[in-house]
Amino acid sequence: MYIKRNVQGQLLDASDIAVGDVKEFIADDAAELQEFLTASKKQQQLTLERSDQAMARVLEDVIYLLVEQGAIRFTDLPDAAQTKLLSRRELRGQRQGMDLLDDGDDLDI
Repeated sequence: MYIKRNVQGQLLDASDIAVGDVKEFIADDAAELQEFLTASKKQQQLTLERSDQAMARVLEDVIYLLVEQGAIRFTDLPDAAQTKLLSRRELRGQRQGMDLLDDGDDLDI
């Protein structure tokens, strides 16, 4: 693997090939590299989870919009989907009751 370090010597980037300023060679099994890759993976996982949560909210809203416009019937959805949507709608309603100024969106738009 090839890495790039900051002025303090901490890893900033890693690549399978030497490219640009990512050119210092380090052994694949180096503890320092493994720690960097693990931390990067955790951050990527957190970002993906936040994105999944936001996307779930968008999909809920799209489903309810399609139902309201008559494009689909709520009862056309599988029973498991109906149950989950109703449960989430109830939870969102309870949350709004606790904080009347918050619409339940956690999206940075």
